[in-house]
Amino acid sequence: MTQILFYSGSNDKLQTTCRLCAKAVQQKKKVLVYTPEISTLDQLDELLWTFSPTSFIPHCSILEDDQLISATPVILCNQIQVNPPFDVLINLHNQSPHLIDQFTRLIEIAGTSHEDKLAARERYRFYKNAGYEIQHYHLND
Repeated sequence: MTQILFYSGSNDKLQTTCRLCAKAVQQKKKVLVYTPEISTLDQLDELLWTFSPTSFIPHCSILEDDQLISATPVILCNQIQVNPPFDVLINLHNQSPHLIDQFTRLIEIAGTSHEDKLAARERYRFYKNAGYEIQHYHLND
């Protein structure tokens, strides 16, 4: 069953996403970052280039060619993809994604705004009611 990790209290969800992508890459995991918002994907693309002054998080968009996608550990996407297989899905959308059982791990990041907290609580309830075990981490960033 998919492992669900909730990170709450993020002051900057894209910075948190970068940190979690870096950690997954270190663990040799293949990551799909999902949001339907192209502008968010563009911001994240830019941030992944400059996130760390001493390293680079290899990434590309799902719009790239298949060879590049299969060779790159972090894929940015505005639709859920399961091919090639991914280990981790980072959901930046305010709704629960479909096909979560195709991933070993699903990561949810909740920001500090009232609206973001409400949406995260809904997703949390959805996963809990579906029988998933959830690990919760409160961020102090």
